Amino acid sequence: MRNYITHEWFTIFTIVGLFSVVIAKYLNTLRFKDFLYVIGNSKYLKLYVKDQKFIDQFDSFLFINLSLSLSTFLFFAYKTFVNTIDFELISFLKLLFAVSTILIIKTLLERLIGSLFEMDSLIDDYLFQKTTFKNFSGIIFLIANLFLLYTDVSMDIVIISAVVIVCLINAIGFLTSFKTHQKLINPNFFYFLLYLCALEIGPYVLLFKVIREYNV
Repeated sequence: MRNYITHEWFTIFTIVGLFSVVIAKYLNTLRFKDFLYVIGNSKYLKLYVKDQKFIDQFDSFLFINLSLSLSTFLFFAYKTFVNTIDFELISFLKLLFAVSTILIIKTLLERLIGSLFEMDSLIDDYLFQKTTFKNFSGIIFLIANLFLLYTDVSMDIVIISAVVIVCLINAIGFLTSFKTHQKLINPNFFYFLLYLCALEIGPYVLLFKVIREYNV
């Protein structure tokens, strides 16, 4: 095991993330089982999209894990590939706040756009699909963090492998959404491209700038 002075904090964050996943499973064991098989199986998306709420307990606990696991993963990725830095709790909490805020605001903006253009049903279905694949990515980040923290496997290999897997997962999610709504997208392809730049790419560019600003 690696001997980090700040191992305690990362252990706490990892436990909280893992505990959040356990609570999600406890709230709805059957739904969680279907959720784990969402890659390559549309059963979960078709079955549970009808029951979605504005604030869903199941997704909320998975979001807690996503925020914590993604923030921890970003810290190690930055430390490995950009700049060797020491852990500072305040800086990490700023990173965690930035990650959570950007993800939440991004979702709220998309819901607002859906309401303004009277596409609530379409946007709700689309967001449910995206949220599902993002939360699944959170599980991948959690597993990757366990390797980063508690094994001697090369950090480069773990980080690159996790990024590739997460990119594939979200690519599958994007293609699933595109295929589902292709008839609507085709005649409005220009607006679709504007949407991708403004709400899919822009927030992550902003997050990268936040990370550089706080030097974490």
